[in-house]
Amino acid sequence: MSPIAAWAEKDVKRSDTVQATPEQLDFFESKIRPLLIDHCYECHGRDSQESELRVDTLGGMLTGGLAGASLVPGKPTSSLLVTAVRYQDNDLKMPPDEKLSDIQIADLIRWVEMGAPHPDSGTVGPIVQRGEVDVQEGRKHWAFQTPDKATPPVGDASSDAPNPIDAFVLAKLRAQGLRPNPPADKRTLLRRVTFDLIGLPPTPEEIDAFLADGSRDAFASVVDRLLASPHYGERWGRHWLDVARYADSNGLDENVVHGNAWRYRDYVVRSLNDDKPYDEFVVEQLAGDLLDSDDDVELRHERLIATGFLVLGPKVLAEQDEAKMAMDIIDEQIDTVGRSLLGLTLGCARCHTHKFDPISHHDYYGLAGIFQSTQTMDSYKTVAKWHENTIETPQQAADLTAHEEKITAREKLIADNVAAAKSNLDPPVDSEEKPGEVEKRFPAETQAELKTLREELAAWKEATPELPTAMGVTDGEIVDTAVHLRGSHLTLGDVVSRRVPEVLALDDQPAIPDEQSGRLQFAQWLTNGRHPLTARVMVNRMWRGHFGKGLVSTVDNFGLKGSPPSHPELLDWLAVRFVEEGWSIKAMHRMILLSQTYQRSSDFDAENAGLDPGNQWYWRFSLRRLEAEAIRDGLLAVSGQLDPTTGGNLMQYKNREYVFNHTSQDKSKYDSTRRSIYVPVIRNHLYDMFQLFDYTDASVLTGDRNTSTIAPQALFLMNSEMVSDLTFALADRLLEDDADSSQRIRRLYREAYGRPPSDLEISEGVRFLSQFETLLQRNQVASGDRESDPERSAWQAFCQAVVSSSEFVYIR
Repeated sequence: MSPIAAWAEKDVKRSDTVQATPEQLDFFESKIRPLLIDHCYECHGRDSQESELRVDTLGGMLTGGLAGASLVPGKPTSSLLVTAVRYQDNDLKMPPDEKLSDIQIADLIRWVEMGAPHPDSGTVGPIVQRGEVDVQEGRKHWAFQTPDKATPPVGDASSDAPNPIDAFVLAKLRAQGLRPNPPADKRTLLRRVTFDLIGLPPTPEEIDAFLADGSRDAFASVVDRLLASPHYGERWGRHWLDVARYADSNGLDENVVHGNAWRYRDYVVRSLNDDKPYDEFVVEQLAGDLLDSDDDVELRHERLIATGFLVLGPKVLAEQDEAKMAMDIIDEQIDTVGRSLLGLTLGCARCHTHKFDPISHHDYYGLAGIFQSTQTMDSYKTVAKWHENTIETPQQAADLTAHEEKITAREKLIADNVAAAKSNLDPPVDSEEKPGEVEKRFPAETQAELKTLREELAAWKEATPELPTAMGVTDGEIVDTAVHLRGSHLTLGDVVSRRVPEVLALDDQPAIPDEQSGRLQFAQWLTNGRHPLTARVMVNRMWRGHFGKGLVSTVDNFGLKGSPPSHPELLDWLAVRFVEEGWSIKAMHRMILLSQTYQRSSDFDAENAGLDPGNQWYWRFSLRRLEAEAIRDGLLAVSGQLDPTTGGNLMQYKNREYVFNHTSQDKSKYDSTRRSIYVPVIRNHLYDMFQLFDYTDASVLTGDRNTSTIAPQALFLMNSEMVSDLTFALADRLLEDDADSSQRIRRLYREAYGRPPSDLEISEGVRFLSQFETLLQRNQVASGDRESDPERSAWQAFCQAVVSSSEFVYIR
């Protein structure tokens, strides 16, 4: 019998299991029924059932309401009725107006302990509690069925679509009466794919090389070049960091620094650049500490760093209720893992069986046991401390040992010198004499020597090397978790064995050893290639990254309230292909990017737009505004100011130091010229440009960023100090050329837009520069300003106008 079936059968009860004595029934009639009549029936009786709970019958109490069973005979601590009257849960206090007396509460508890004797005992039929999951019915949902690799459509589409993606898309287009757009021109396509894969504009040299390459494989060569760039991992690593809710500080009540979070960020960038198979990528982040790395120290450290994925979430570090804090952290982990890897809102089942998806209350606590058996926190005392794994090399460990031995030897030398000096004192040292007073009687030479030795010792202690650590987890005390009724740790139900949700265990539950948390088995189950969701969710995220929307538009929710796929056969074909190709992310990029679907122009077609205004069927490539990071990085690139250094830490705070709250100085700076992925992410205090251009909320998982168009974005591009500084730098680059204005304008357009300017754009640009410079010169004469450079200022204004335009911040 499956675990679900076992507990479900147990919860189908008959009241005749309670053999009530006359004395017990008398106790109910004299003590309990009057209490229920006076305080409960008005809202939970025959005529009114708030929260669908009825307490005027035994069946009603056993069945329970929306929050679950209100009565568990023999178990007061598992009975919500008792929790409510005790007022121990701030969100569940009944009666709401006034607490029952201590005597009344004691009577109610005693009644439950008796087994809840009731006149209806023995007459109530089978009781099935609310919220039970019909697993077989739940598995009918498309996302819970194993992906099927359908044969790409044949017929007219096959000859036009050598790429299977195009075969599926063209079949849908023709079924809708739509005509696909022709391919985009080479300049447009190059700018599109370069921003898409590395988040930077193509250089003039790269444009010229692509235009000059007339081979059939010209675009494929560009794709391979970009995928091999170290900037690829920086661009697509940022997509994953959105999903991983990455941040360099905790946020919430105690906004302390995640001083080593950058190691996880760099792990993500490296993994993508190395095309680490996605299944390995997932297993390392969930259970890297449990993998056998043999004697490979570097691999061991890499895997420990990967588990930072489970620690990065925000935490209420000053929560006084330690048990609540622990369960809140576990809930955040379950919610993150559910939405990021499975596309399911598992966190909704913390308080009750999921309202929409076939995920039971018990399913949730089966998973909770896995994470409760994982050590995420070292201390829950205020201010609580998350766990960090040490990642020292053998040499670093040896250096620390040698340094500590040096300190110990110096301490012994000082102690020996003091003892020797004391032995030579006359009169001898009095037992009541203080050490400081004793040393004043030492010879001056001895005192000086001790002073020098102690100063050196203090300096050595100050210079003690600190072993590197990384946010991460390890297995803790192995436990199974009890169901928390209404999500409260104050009201516990049955203990659930560690396991995965029954509706997804299509073959069988993974076997979890008694001595392990189950994280490794859970991760391996997710990536066994047969799981219905893991591959689907990831290829859908990649599709969204390339097209601005997923085949499933609700990229973080594949459940019953999520959107169905627009192209279900294509989604499944891609998911199966992803697994077949060894979970290679770069191979999936190539498959998508080399399709006609991706390479179509973004031109408007009135007839198509009338049939499909939202471009649901991909008859064209949809215009997309660049994200905040790509806008900033693009500005740095065209101005010549981009620092291409990869990796490392830009935080100006120590680990666990307070950052940006009412008690701390704001030392965060954003004047770096490094890629945006390296700019510190401070929860509660995001970089203003990032916020303005729809940066992710770093406190929660976000797989589908919003794209807004608001006036402050234009005002930022026109007036901000950052854009002004970068466009002055761009103007200086142009003025360094021994060229006329027309030539400089051509270079500017190629740098910024990836295309040459039209004759009209050149003539208008020359006229603007001339008139603006003349105006500045007149103002200079009038003001007596002899230091400003009108020509330089005119070019800066022109450059700023160019990069502030929609053409710069959009790809088409």
